[in-house]
Amino acid sequence: MKKLLLIICFTTLLTACSLPFDNGADEAAPGIPGTSGNEDILYGQGAAGTTFLLIGIDSRGEAHSRSDAILAARYMPKEKEIKLISLMRDSYVEIPGTGKRAKLNHAYYKGGKELLKETVEANFGLKIDYTAIIDFKGFIAAADLIAPEGLELEVSKEMAEDMKLDMQPGKQTLHGEELLSYVRFRHDGESDFGRVERQQEVLAALKNKLTERFSSIEGVLDFPAVVLEAAQYVETDMDADEAVPLAVSYLLNSAENVQTLRIPVSDSFENKLVEEAGAVLEIDLEENKQAIQQFIGEKQ
Repeated sequence: MKKLLLIICFTTLLTACSLPFDNGADEAAPGIPGTSGNEDILYGQGAAGTTFLLIGIDSRGEAHSRSDAILAARYMPKEKEIKLISLMRDSYVEIPGTGKRAKLNHAYYKGGKELLKETVEANFGLKIDYTAIIDFKGFIAAADLIAPEGLELEVSKEMAEDMKLDMQPGKQTLHGEELLSYVRFRHDGESDFGRVERQQEVLAALKNKLTERFSSIEGVLDFPAVVLEAAQYVETDMDADEAVPLAVSYLLNSAENVQTLRIPVSDSFENKLVEEAGAVLEIDLEENKQAIQQFIGEKQ
């Protein structure tokens, strides 16, 4: 079913690419019955923005995994923007249905993607449209698939030693497994805060590589094979009738700008030690809700 969905997406993408678009026109889009105008094809049904909850999990065969990375990615086709919001996993929040507070990543451990989604929405006022989950092995494979030549990133001395890399500090080209170590590294003065910045940095770089790869005719022709291979590494709750217009929209309105935000924002939290949870971030929820709404351009 997943492969069929991806083939449908690709066919629709090619069809849409062959259509003549005029951004100022109001008439129905040629060749696609039932559309009221070009905006339906250009932007899909998520013209105002579609928000994904991206969940990176530390899956090593256990019955319950913890979410190692939690990000909300908002794709805004009209603005050609992607807005990435990193939600720090140690944020001390209320878990819906439990009457208790815990670290944010504990929600995934207790109730999977649905409870994590509910927790994010309840605490941060951020409406999530879809979820996408990838584990460590999937990240390595997907990174090598999207950027087979690797990504050039700044590697510190501490990082090179921790990652057991045979390389000097400075700009280095990292591949899949090295990229995973890079985004997970936390053994310096910045700890999880530095890790969040590196997660955002790598996601933005992979987005750019993906855009470059499929910006040519040769790249578009290579698209189905890449998508079919990448699909096995990602679990999502998006259906075919939702994926097709969004895929068309992204191809026609590839994001030119990636903006990032870290939650909690500066000066809105305290480091605390809680008996039942250990080291946590006690955050000012209202201040962070406002920061999110301002960042994505929505009024509360």
